[in-house]
Amino acid sequence: MKIQERTGAGAGRSAAPAQPSVGDRLPTPPRERKPALAALAVLLILVGALGATMLVLQAGDRIEVIKVTQEIPAGGSVSTSNTTSVMVAKDDSIHYVEYGQLKQLQKLKAVNPIPAGVVAVGEMFGDAAGVAAGKATVGLSLKAGQYPTGIKQGDTVAAYRVSSASGSSNSNSNSSSSSAADSSVIVDSARVSYVPGPKDSGDELVGSTNLAVTLTVDSDKAAALAQAASNGEVALVQVPGNSGN
Repeated sequence: MKIQERTGAGAGRSAAPAQPSVGDRLPTPPRERKPALAALAVLLILVGALGATMLVLQAGDRIEVIKVTQEIPAGGSVSTSNTTSVMVAKDDSIHYVEYGQLKQLQKLKAVNPIPAGVVAVGEMFGDAAGVAAGKATVGLSLKAGQYPTGIKQGDTVAAYRVSSASGSSNSNSNSSSSSAADSSVIVDSARVSYVPGPKDSGDELVGSTNLAVTLTVDSDKAAALAQAASNGEVALVQVPGNSGN
């Protein structure tokens, strides 16, 4: 009986399925290649490169335009001393004034005050000076000594009436009163609308010695200033409020 039990037990063990050894591995299926995905990746790379190329080409389509470097008052004009050139991307919807048109633009007037740092566009200028209500512009022809050195467009000045003494035959009291009258203030605050810049090749000099200056003043002062200017009896003095200060 004992021999049969052992035999039965051994027969049961031999019937169990054999386990694979530790060193054996199941075979892996070969990787499936997907040529469609590879082609899509190449296509995306090409599209990206094309887009970058188009951006570079668009950025390279630039033009040289006029940039205002000093404030230009209403009625003032551009010059080489209050402008410079900058490169901007071309945009047909913006009416940039190209730097090569500076000479033509000098013949026009600022419709409204133009601050420094802006790029000039055609809408800023016109044939007529944009003088504000209650203001007037007066042109002066000044000799050396009648205007401060370095005067520039946008400066604030006072205009004085100046002339020589009435004559040596006058008494001292008459000379003193005449001198006081002749040195009276015509305009205590005027804006320089235009003065030729030092770089301008076509400086507007009268007789090659006088300096042409345009002032914007209160309209009630314009007549007195124009009369004194026609007689050469005006001198300008810089006062607080200059754009450069």
